[in-house]
Amino acid sequence: MSMFCYQCQETAKGTGCNIRGVCGKSEDVANLQDLLVYLLKGMSDIVKKGNLSVSELADENHEMLNSLFMTITNANFDENAFEVQIKKVEALRDGLRKKVSVEGLHDSAVFSVGTAEEMRSKALSVGVLSTEDEDVRSLRELIIYGLKGMAAYTHHALNIGKENPAIYEFMYEALAATLDDTLSADDLVALTLRTGSFGVEAMALLDGANTGKYGNPEITQVNIGVGTNPGILISGHDLTDLEQLLEQTKGTGVDVYTHSEMLPAHYYPFFKKYDNLVGNYGNAWWKQIDEFASFNGPVLFTTNCIVPPRSEEIRDRIFTTGSAGFPGCTHIVPDKDGKKDFSAVIEMAKAAKAPNAIESGTIVGGFAHNQVIALADKVVDAVKSGAIKKFFVMAGCDGRMKSREYYTEFAKALPSDTVILTAGCAKYRYNKLDLGDIGGIPRVLDAGQCNDSYSLAVIALTLKDVFGLEDINDLPIAYNIAWYEQKAVIVLLALLSLGVKNIHLGPTLPGFLSPNVAKVLVETFGIAGIGTVEDDVALFM
Repeated sequence: MSMFCYQCQETAKGTGCNIRGVCGKSEDVANLQDLLVYLLKGMSDIVKKGNLSVSELADENHEMLNSLFMTITNANFDENAFEVQIKKVEALRDGLRKKVSVEGLHDSAVFSVGTAEEMRSKALSVGVLSTEDEDVRSLRELIIYGLKGMAAYTHHALNIGKENPAIYEFMYEALAATLDDTLSADDLVALTLRTGSFGVEAMALLDGANTGKYGNPEITQVNIGVGTNPGILISGHDLTDLEQLLEQTKGTGVDVYTHSEMLPAHYYPFFKKYDNLVGNYGNAWWKQIDEFASFNGPVLFTTNCIVPPRSEEIRDRIFTTGSAGFPGCTHIVPDKDGKKDFSAVIEMAKAAKAPNAIESGTIVGGFAHNQVIALADKVVDAVKSGAIKKFFVMAGCDGRMKSREYYTEFAKALPSDTVILTAGCAKYRYNKLDLGDIGGIPRVLDAGQCNDSYSLAVIALTLKDVFGLEDINDLPIAYNIAWYEQKAVIVLLALLSLGVKNIHLGPTLPGFLSPNVAKVLVETFGIAGIGTVEDDVALFM
């Protein structure tokens, strides 16, 4: 076994990748990711035992976010990038250790990374399997994966200039706690729920940052066809990168298209002023293998969801920025003021052919909490009249497995008096189906990106108050959620922390849940897997 990773839904055999990641990452990258997380635990050990104030740790706070974000599935495949980041975090950690006099620090707080060869040797001994107890390991990893998702959302908010010191404080606490062998399984379960609570805080922070700068999402028809100009395809989740790209492409004759999780940018009023933002090209992240070839122009990855390209020609057209990275691709870094120079991307686009059309028409979205709450009277009336019998939260992730066709068939099989609430790339399994509407309310309400699952929670809590209910679980809302990576983990933990029960999770339950931990989730929260479409529709209805 030259590596071990089971943080994503597609992990080999549902138990763990131990030679090469199904995602495409090499064993060296997998092990370096483990080492980077181990260093973060050591830095956190110093922060907590040294009673350091997070308000004085700007560099450490920000690099903690960036480091965790880099280790999310499909974010960064660049071995050199991890070597550089490991050295950077080691220097920050050692700087903190010199500031305080603390005894009893964990090995992760004091060891020397050493040479590249020594780095790899150390990485093999500090990974997931270094925790021997299966249940403790399961809970520790559940917390860490939640922190990775939390870091991603907090990082996006930071790029807009918004921070919450309490989130940093908790992240240090939780990372340090995964080193503490005195904590019982019950202690770790409690910490898992607190991770979910801070996940809500992180998503609320990002929601406020996005809407504060770009306005509240509104109902929008998005073009899915193509124009005649050459184009740039921008993927990922970071809206500040899109803003800078649009500014720099104005008047150049180059169009900008969103891809995958960047689709919801069209819903924000701010971006509607850009004539060069012409539409969305393609579908969920995993279809990029074919869609990038037909797009013809350059592709900019702002965050995760990279699939290793099949050809050198495609790789040469890929640019990365932020926490994303892929070997051989040009990585764009910001200047000291956070500005990024996308001129190389634009010049490549100018020399490219216009995109080949793969579909035509429009899709509708923009049903974040502010928009849906504006329609609350209409929604409540539809529920009271019986026109809407039930809402189905089908948020989360998409993926390559054939078993995910379940979600398309499930959406088709739902009765016509039901409404789907969605966010994240899971929507691509059904957002282009003609499912009609109920009294003018579309039967698929897309709130936006995966972080906009926060909107779905706000909508549910608002409806609970409107209907005068004591418990969120008394609402006519069912949860059938698809997951793939660590941002979906923090969304799940956030829902659990809000008291949501009886969530169905698929297409498979996480490989990192030990039988005993899975049993706790089933007995305490009613977590369940999926069955057949027919059986599940009957059960939910």
